[in-house]
Amino acid sequence: MNILYVPLDERPCNAIYPEQTAAVNQTMNVLSVPQALLGNKKKPANIYGIRSFIKKNIVNCSYAIISTEMLLYGGLLPSRLHHLTEADLNEYEVFLRGIKKEFPDKKIFLSNLIMRTPKYNSSDEEPDYYEQYGEAIFRYGWLKDKAARDTLDEREESEWNQLKETLPKDVIFDYETRRAFNVQVNLLHVQLVAENIVSFVSVPQDDSAPYGYTAMDQSKVYSEIANKRLKDRIMVYPGADEVGFTLLARAYNDHLGKTPSLFVRYSATFGAQIVPLYEDRPINESLKAHVLAAGFRLVDDVKDAEFVLEYNTPGKKMQESWDQLATKDVTYDSYRHLLSFVLEIQADLAVGKKVGICDAAFANGGEMELIELLDEKGILEEILSYKAWNTNCNSLGSSLAGLAFCQATFNKEKVKENLLANIYEDLFYQAIIRKQITDNVLPEKGLNYFYLGDKADEISGLVVSLIQKYHRFTLKNSFIDDAFTIDQVTFPWNRMFEICCTVKNKES
Repeated sequence: MNILYVPLDERPCNAIYPEQTAAVNQTMNVLSVPQALLGNKKKPANIYGIRSFIKKNIVNCSYAIISTEMLLYGGLLPSRLHHLTEADLNEYEVFLRGIKKEFPDKKIFLSNLIMRTPKYNSSDEEPDYYEQYGEAIFRYGWLKDKAARDTLDEREESEWNQLKETLPKDVIFDYETRRAFNVQVNLLHVQLVAENIVSFVSVPQDDSAPYGYTAMDQSKVYSEIANKRLKDRIMVYPGADEVGFTLLARAYNDHLGKTPSLFVRYSATFGAQIVPLYEDRPINESLKAHVLAAGFRLVDDVKDAEFVLEYNTPGKKMQESWDQLATKDVTYDSYRHLLSFVLEIQADLAVGKKVGICDAAFANGGEMELIELLDEKGILEEILSYKAWNTNCNSLGSSLAGLAFCQATFNKEKVKENLLANIYEDLFYQAIIRKQITDNVLPEKGLNYFYLGDKADEISGLVVSLIQKYHRFTLKNSFIDDAFTIDQVTFPWNRMFEICCTVKNKES
């Protein structure tokens, strides 16, 4: 079974890791767009080259999983910077209709984000003016939306009036014009699904908030989906970079004709009700959406489940992952009993359940104490999937995919490669090493978090040595036979935010 895959952008979380996760399964093959056709951060991909690739290769595939951001704009960041016109949108629509007409038996699964609205000043992933006006643009959208849907208090009214006077009109025009175009694309997809040109659309929303531009755009899309009664084929939920994982899992489950049963076990009493950082709804509501999007079904009794998702959450309040080392909130202990959670995981494994861990106790990285406890109990290597990166929904969507591909026949050594790579990147790097190097190494070398200059190889070597150190320090009962080695550590977009970390079995 072959799946054609067009990623959201060229970073490993989109272009490499979903394919690696799927590679554990021995009955499917992912045919990805060649790296040479993809873009580089704000430089768009070769859109016409990608369209040619699709036309040439879809004949041998049962499914086409396509990111609109890549196919229309040339990548995630170009979707926030473009000046596309109605003609570009028409050309895109003609292409999709043409593919379906020529290959009517192929199922097309699209992803199309609702554009985010960061609340901080930075042009690293946004238009240049976001460096100066980013926070103000966020507040402008927030207050504009709240004024329309609710009421502003006196302080907010004053801030709203001030922003209307001080924010440059051309900045607001550019930003709102682009957002309007992007919503038009979302609405086109609703029509294409209604006509059965497209089988399914996932609409993740990145860095969402209760009010603001993202919420306004979401409302427009929700309304059209509801009007056409397509909520079972177009799903809107928090997320972004995990969407490739989600749609690959959905395609595989669809191919099997299965909706695998899933039991979810939370680490904390209030875990399901917590609203995570960077998201706009309780964890359990996002869970429902992601489970449906990936093609699973929830069950209330673990005995009825083929898979168990062990969901590590905060006790009451979510912090950033690096806070666990020095300023960990007391409710991580008082509102959550982590040892009990680990013992329940051990019990699930003991009765033969297939177990994956979504570690969303902290934002932007995993929890050291959880991995230490799993290691102490000698069960870490029995886990099929461990994800703990960036946002709650990034971890959630990729966790579900990690389980989906462990149906039928799967390669246990590749599962371990992925498991160890995620511990290295999501826990050791994101939660610990990244901040250590950013605070203590980069300044003395004249570098910063967003730019590593010509020192990326040097910093990579340091990261590898620190990963190896934390492996020895943390994993005292797991992966101790030295069977696995770090294949590579590189820095996508030449910055510290993430790494590309791959692990190989020395005998493979």
